[in-house]
Amino acid sequence: MITYDLTQLPGKTAHAHLLGAIGPRPIAFASTVDAHGNPNLSPFSYFNVFSSNPPVLIFSPARRVRNNTTKDSLHNAQATREVVINVVSHSIVEQMSLSSTEYDTEINEFVKSGLTPLPSEVVKPYRVKESPVHFECTVKDILPLGESGGAGNLIICEVVRMHIDEKILDSNGVIDPHKIDLVGRMGGNWYCRANDDALFEVEKPLAKKGIGVDQIPKRIRQSLYLSGNDLGKLGNVERMPNDEELEEFAENYRVREILSKYDGLEVREELHQYAKGLLEEGKVQKAWKALLIDKLNRK
Repeated sequence: MITYDLTQLPGKTAHAHLLGAIGPRPIAFASTVDAHGNPNLSPFSYFNVFSSNPPVLIFSPARRVRNNTTKDSLHNAQATREVVINVVSHSIVEQMSLSSTEYDTEINEFVKSGLTPLPSEVVKPYRVKESPVHFECTVKDILPLGESGGAGNLIICEVVRMHIDEKILDSNGVIDPHKIDLVGRMGGNWYCRANDDALFEVEKPLAKKGIGVDQIPKRIRQSLYLSGNDLGKLGNVERMPNDEELEEFAENYRVREILSKYDGLEVREELHQYAKGLLEEGKVQKAWKALLIDKLNRK
């Protein structure tokens, strides 16, 4: 690996490495107004949610790397202590990008981007009508991280209203990741879309204690066919199948075929490949049985 002291790199290079390595980053499409009520709209990918009670979001308008100037969104947040953060779905990603153009202060990015300003209920900045979720926020604090180009300014926001488009909710009233169709920021000009094949589920080990990868038998842990992710799935079970369960599984057609067709190490290799396929289908218990079946007398 190449090792860097980022403080010794040109600011532009350090910036590119950091943003290329950390992603996808959610985007805060921040709407503000100045002291005279003039609107501003700009996206920031230094952004996330940091608390749910109280509900707190933080985004960071960094000082420009090339000339160390600061942005209108920061000035407006300092002046009014209010902001609306809108999420960015794929349907508005191009308009969002257009709004990031460094127009003069008096230019209204809602007009330039063709997006629709929607009055807020509690704060003065407008919401973006085309965005599926809006957070009306008050600014609790602004924390400067430095004085040089590239230094962030953490704007700590408390959500006072959240608006959700009903069309993105599932039958349980929860936001459906397929329907919200979010985009995330990568390095350079690259984005990613959180939809279709990009979405996958990973079971959270909250209600149980998985056995851990260290408890997986060595012959399985060192398999040539199983990846680290595969081992993570196997380690997230609370117990391995017992002999009775294995004997029952031995009657599985595919297992019987493998045990009757192959000998020696070939049996283990075939079972490991079969287990990998089961893991890809989310059938973790069956995968465990396939991996352990060779310890029986191959009935």
